Amino acid sequence: MKVHLVDGTYELFRAYYGAPSATAPDGREVGAARGLMRSLLALLAAPDVTHVACAFDHVIESFRNGLFDGYKTSDGVPRDLLAQFTLAERLTHALGIVVWSMVEFEADDALATAAARFADAPDVEQVVICTPDKDLAQCVRGSRVVMFDRRRRILLDESSVKAKFGVLPESIPDWLALVGDDADGYPGLPGWGRKTAATVLSRYRRLEDIPDGDGTWGATVRATRGAVEGLRDRRADAFLYRSLARLRTDVPITETLEDLRWSGSRRAELESICAEIGDHDVAARMPLWREA
Repeated sequence: MKVHLVDGTYELFRAYYGAPSATAPDGREVGAARGLMRSLLALLAAPDVTHVACAFDHVIESFRNGLFDGYKTSDGVPRDLLAQFTLAERLTHALGIVVWSMVEFEADDALATAAARFADAPDVEQVVICTPDKDLAQCVRGSRVVMFDRRRRILLDESSVKAKFGVLPESIPDWLALVGDDADGYPGLPGWGRKTAATVLSRYRRLEDIPDGDGTWGATVRATRGAVEGLRDRRADAFLYRSLARLRTDVPITETLEDLRWSGSRRAELESICAEIGDHDVAARMPLWREA
């Protein structure tokens, strides 16, 4: 079997910016939630989707905001998008999908925890993390745990991660610490670009193993003066940024593999939500309903 782990926050953002605006009978904006519902329905219709869970950032802020003042917040997120997060979680549950609503942790942490937990289960052939988020590339293991960008239909296994980022999955947090991540709000180190970080980490793999030097880190590893000075002067910052980039695998999710088995949607819940948002097409097309 395959276990599909869905980045619900990404899916909701994608629907907000990609699906048409729509209003509920009471006047609320619900276009993103409706787009998410159709996207998840398409996922459930795939023949290899038997076990599935979806994680959301119930609030954007997390424990990482206490580590770094510049870390991402809900500031700048459209109000009518934030207002749909609870609705998105409700409709996902109504579809019969396990929902992880994160407050202290982030959705990415829940996905990383589930990937680590279920990857070695005897009956699991593959864990598919449905997201294009580069943070989750650190979870990829061979072809056992992979990332899948559903919009562009791109699958990344371990060799694909190395080809794309220049480093193995285990070094992705170190790579992000050096180059920064605008989406998460930390800047990386001055003088470090994607290529320099990939070249140096291909040799040393971890920040703590990169020696202070003159830029000649081995015969084939060279760096600019700015990169050398940036790491020497701000190594502590790099360790902080890595702690922000490194996903947690100890989120207290309690579901078993059997709990993730999709056995149909919850008719009463789904029909109620469809009436609430003025969208009856999904319920009419539902291929499987959960037994009462």
